[in-house]
Amino acid sequence: MARPLNTLPKAHLHLHFTGSMRHTTLIELAQEHGVHLPDALVREWPPRLRATDERGWFRFQRLYDIARSVLRRPEDVRRLLNEAALDEAREGSRWLEIQVDPSGYAQRFGGLTSTLELVLDAAEQAARAAGIGIAVIVAANRTRHPLDARTLARLAAQYAGKGVVGFGLSNDERRGRAREFDHAFRIAKRAGLLSVPHGGELLGAASVEECVDDLDADRLGHGVRAAESPRLMERLAARQITCEVCPLSNVGLGVAERPEDVPLRRLFDAGVPIALGADDPLLFGARLLPQYQLARDVYGFTDAEIAEMARQSIRSSAAPETVKKEIIGEIDAWLADPV
Repeated sequence: MARPLNTLPKAHLHLHFTGSMRHTTLIELAQEHGVHLPDALVREWPPRLRATDERGWFRFQRLYDIARSVLRRPEDVRRLLNEAALDEAREGSRWLEIQVDPSGYAQRFGGLTSTLELVLDAAEQAARAAGIGIAVIVAANRTRHPLDARTLARLAAQYAGKGVVGFGLSNDERRGRAREFDHAFRIAKRAGLLSVPHGGELLGAASVEECVDDLDADRLGHGVRAAESPRLMERLAARQITCEVCPLSNVGLGVAERPEDVPLRRLFDAGVPIALGADDPLLFGARLLPQYQLARDVYGFTDAEIAEMARQSIRSSAAPETVKKEIIGEIDAWLADPV
C-alpha cells in the first residue's frame, strides 16, 4: 500500500495569487459583484488553454484578468488567502510562498503600498488559522517597462523581513528579456530577497541561462526547458538552483503535449533540485497534490524520491532554519512509517 501523499509535509513555492482562488469562490464573487464570466470560466471550466502562440497567451491572460476583476474588496482578498491556506494545509503543505503583483490591484486598494500591506496582513491571519507558514513574493510583470519592476523591487525591499521573502518576474518570456530587469533584481538581492524569476517555460534553455547569469536566480519559475541542455542542468545542479516544476500547467499551456513529456525525471536524475508547484489552479483545475500524484503514477518516483523532492522544496524555501529542520524531520518520519 502506498503512503498517502496528502500527509507528506511539503512546501509550495509556485502559486500565483489570483490563480490560487477556488473556482466556487470565483463564481460566487462574480455573482456578487455583477461580473460576467465567459463560458471558459463557468460551464467549460477548466478552460482549454494553449499559450505557445501569441493568440493563445492572450486568451490565457484575458481569462486571468477577468478572474482578477472579482477581487474588489479587502474581504475578498482575505477570503482568497484564507481558503488558499486551508487548501494547502489539506494537501500537506507546511509552508507556502504566494506570488503577487500589487500593481494589478493597486487602483482598487489605494496604491501599491496599501495593496501589499493588505495582502501581508491577510496572509498572516490565514497562516495562523490554517496552521501553516505563509510568505509573499512580489512579482514584476515582464510585459511592462523595467522601471515599473524597479518600483516594485523597492517596495518589496521595504518589506523584506516583514513577510516578503522574494522578488519574481512573470508573464510571457517572449515579450521581455530577463536581462532587461537586472537592475530591479539587484535592488531585491541587496535587501536579502530571493531571486525567483520565471524562465524556461515558453522559451528554451537560453531563457534559463539569462535568469541565472543576469538575475542571479536562486530558484526558477518552471525552468523545465533547462532539460534541453545537459550542460545547463549540470550548472543548476552544481549551484543547487531549484526548478519550480508545474507539470499540469505545462500541459495546460501547451509547453508539453502530455504529462509524460514534462522532463521532471530528467531534471531530478541530473541532480537539479525540484519544488513541485500548481502555478494557477483556478485556470488549470489542479492544486498541488495532483502534481505529486503524477510524480508517483506517471514519472515512476519511489516514495524515497518523492520524500527527497519534498525535502528539496523545504530546503529551497525562505522558511526559517528552525522550521526547515522541523519539517524535514517530519518528512523523514513519513518515509520511515511502514505501509
